[in-house]
Amino acid sequence: MFGGINPRQMEGMMKKMGISQTQISSDRVVIEKKDGTNIIIKNPNVVEVKMQGQRSFQISGEIEEMSKEVEISPEDIKTVMEKTGCSKKEAKETLEKTQDLAEAILELSN
Repeated sequence: MFGGINPRQMEGMMKKMGISQTQISSDRVVIEKKDGTNIIIKNPNVVEVKMQGQRSFQISGEIEEMSKEVEISPEDIKTVMEKTGCSKKEAKETLEKTQDLAEAILELSN
C-alpha cells in the first residue's frame, strides 16, 4: 500500500492516528447472509482494526459459499398441526421460516 515504508514506521504512523490492529486467531469464519446462504472462510487471517471508536474486521482465507437448507421432517409438520390446529401448508411454511419446532408452535398459537 505505501511502498518504501517499513512495517515499524507504518505501525508508528497508525498509532499516532489512533488506529490499532490486533490479529485474531481463528479456525473459520461464518457469515450468515439474509438470503439464507452462508459464506464460510476456512484458514482465515482475521485482523481487528480499531479506529475513531469503531471496530472493523479484515478477513481473508479460503472462501466457500453454502446454501443453508433446512430439512423439515413430516413428524415435525404433524406435531405443529396437532399442537396448533393449523393446516399442513401453514405448519410447513412456519417451520421453514422459524427453523425451530417450538418457535413454530408458539408463532402459530398466537
